[in-house]
Amino acid sequence: MAKSIKATIMVVDDEENILDTLSGILEDEGHHVITASSGESALVKYAESSPDLVLLDVWMPGMDGIDTLKSLKKKNKDVCVIMISGHSNIDTAVHAIKLGAYDFLEKPLSLDKVLILITRALEKRVLEKENIALKSSISEQWEIIGENHKMVELRDRIAKAAVSHGRVLIIGESGSGKELVARALHDGSDRKHNSFIEVNCAAIPHELIESELFGHEKGSFTGAFESKRGKFELAHEGTLFLDEIGDMSLITQAKVLRIIETQEFQRVGGSKKIKVDVRIIAATNKELEEEIQKGNFREDLFFRLNVIPIHVAPLRERKSDIPLLVEYFLKNYGRQYGQKKKRVSKSTLRILMEYDWPGNVRELKNTIERFVIMNSSEVIDVKEIQPVKGMKLDYTSLKTLREARENFEKEFILKKLQENNWNVSKTAEEMEIERSNLHRKIKSLGIETP
Repeated sequence: MAKSIKATIMVVDDEENILDTLSGILEDEGHHVITASSGESALVKYAESSPDLVLLDVWMPGMDGIDTLKSLKKKNKDVCVIMISGHSNIDTAVHAIKLGAYDFLEKPLSLDKVLILITRALEKRVLEKENIALKSSISEQWEIIGENHKMVELRDRIAKAAVSHGRVLIIGESGSGKELVARALHDGSDRKHNSFIEVNCAAIPHELIESELFGHEKGSFTGAFESKRGKFELAHEGTLFLDEIGDMSLITQAKVLRIIETQEFQRVGGSKKIKVDVRIIAATNKELEEEIQKGNFREDLFFRLNVIPIHVAPLRERKSDIPLLVEYFLKNYGRQYGQKKKRVSKSTLRILMEYDWPGNVRELKNTIERFVIMNSSEVIDVKEIQPVKGMKLDYTSLKTLREARENFEKEFILKKLQENNWNVSKTAEEMEIERSNLHRKIKSLGIETP
């Protein structure tokens, strides 16, 4: 028995000697045991204690094991139940498995088999809980945060588009959350149980993009030592997200257009036609109409992709959402780094809301992560913020002249060091102070040098 797994186990049997024997064995293994001598009693005790596992006898007077199992499943469909049956009750036990029981034990009981089966059942339950937690964590990771009217409209548009089969073109600046929108569209569709495959068209070299999208056959080019399935194949019956579609070459655009029209393609170096059912969601930070005029993007592909256009507003146009985003990232990064959740002071939040965030939500997310990692105090105050390029500190929000002076000195010295490529001697000369004095300032103000 795995000593690391300790659980609350309920044993239900009308035979007192079986209750006593199983209770003793399981308690020796470190488990907390609850006993019940009838189905009716088991239901009451289950509601009171919510055990991790139930050992349930099939044949009992009054409410038998099958009826008890059905009632337990009504209370909690995920309840883990192991049936106990005599030889003559095997068919009934098999029926119980079909009703959702984990497994069954045959009387007379072998204590070794009991412990082995309980171990497996508890390990399965742990894995199920971990899987639920992981899914919850992943769901939170892709959650769209915001109550600004533009975000309300965005979520409404996503909900309407998700249930359709129409292609979607997501337009928005870098870092604004286009991938979140794409994943929300997939999760809200009837394809949500199939693959969501992402391709960053700007990150893949031109000579490799076709192999990445369509796959290749063994020996089709130098280095193709084995056949490879492409993203279109991997996304079959699911969703293919073509991020930064505006950076795709005209040659590849033509092939993607052909696939949209025919739903079939050939691997690089292959002759066999492969048919796929793929919903395409594309995204871009470029004005594709301008790219069409420049000859960089195919107009016919644009019309095919732009069935349902969705625009994601930049963060500077929805600054009222910044407090929500800050709170969300503080909670997530606190949990990720095993820290107590930090909070930002009012003056810090004011500075964050006054900044225009050219890198959008991604820049804010990275800034909050840095705050969580680099600041040991529970409250992130303005004096602890490493100056962000372009972010203006409101010195009047500080409480004392000393705080204002220290923050100004830190920001000023950091800027001068950056201008002089972190050369302390040159910076001291330009600032007209002694080099040793500058060193002391750098140390006392907590300025980190490369």
